[in-house]
Amino acid sequence: MKVQIYGKNISVTPAIAEKIEAKLNLLEKYFIIDESVVANVVVRVYPTKQKIEVTIPTKFAVLRAEVVHDDLYAAIDLAVDKLEDQIRRQKTRLSRKNKEKLALAFVEPEIIEDEFEESDEEVVRTKTITPESMELDEAIMRMEMLNHSFFIYRDIETDEIAVVYKRHDRGYGLIETE
Repeated sequence: MKVQIYGKNISVTPAIAEKIEAKLNLLEKYFIIDESVVANVVVRVYPTKQKIEVTIPTKFAVLRAEVVHDDLYAAIDLAVDKLEDQIRRQKTRLSRKNKEKLALAFVEPEIIEDEFEESDEEVVRTKTITPESMELDEAIMRMEMLNHSFFIYRDIETDEIAVVYKRHDRGYGLIETE
């Protein structure tokens, strides 16, 4: 796996880069990561905190972690722990439900989710997507892997657009169109 490190308000020293690369290479014992995969790491420094964002777009799923901490090295460790937890959680979920075909169905999503900024209730970004056909279980899994609160997809049975979302009571909701 290749690692690209970007610094915002900080120059990334060789020691920081070496620490990040060493920690991210430990993920290969949990997940098969191809050599062509590029892990993007953004290190930001604020007046009192340091933030690290890690995004690894594999062919099976997009792994993403974001940590804010007082110490940059502790933030790196916590980010890798979050990524390991995501991998373990998804593997457990697949094995419990005996969904071997879903393990093979993980593909890199064509949708790149961006954060929206709110400013006086005006639209600041417009996004166009092409929903992929999939089953509800796969849509839920992709939503969880992206760590988002909703996911838009085309239901494979009805061929209609649907939205699955996280409910506050820890369940999932489904919005179907006619």
